[in-house]
Amino acid sequence: MAIKRHTKILSDIGMSSMTDLVFLLLIFFLITSTLVNPNALKLLLPKSTGQVSAKATVSLSIKDWHQDETYTYHINGNETPIPFEEVEDQLVGLLNAEEDPTFSIYADESVPVKEVVAAMNIAKRNHYKVILATSPE
Repeated sequence: MAIKRHTKILSDIGMSSMTDLVFLLLIFFLITSTLVNPNALKLLLPKSTGQVSAKATVSLSIKDWHQDETYTYHINGNETPIPFEEVEDQLVGLLNAEEDPTFSIYADESVPVKEVVAAMNIAKRNHYKVILATSPE
């Protein structure tokens, strides 16, 4: 005589914990993606098609204020400007312990080439690699 079970085994998988996990991951990635903003200053960068794969650990921003040739220099997106005479000392201090010292220059479109070349000369004197940041076309 065959005995039948009165309870059935359900083969469904509960999806409520899976959707909770997906929402938590979505919130995590949304929050972390807003923190990845290397340039706090609003700069109009020149356009370029060439992109480099090297990663710079320090950034130097040159901002043009359009007032009687006033340019401000900012290291790592800091909003407080520093005089050009102190830029080299601060870059040397930040890049001193780096194995492959590289810094990037973020310059407004309206900044004269003379100012950018002065920053590049700092890299040449200290044997640093330099990246000139541009916006993709």
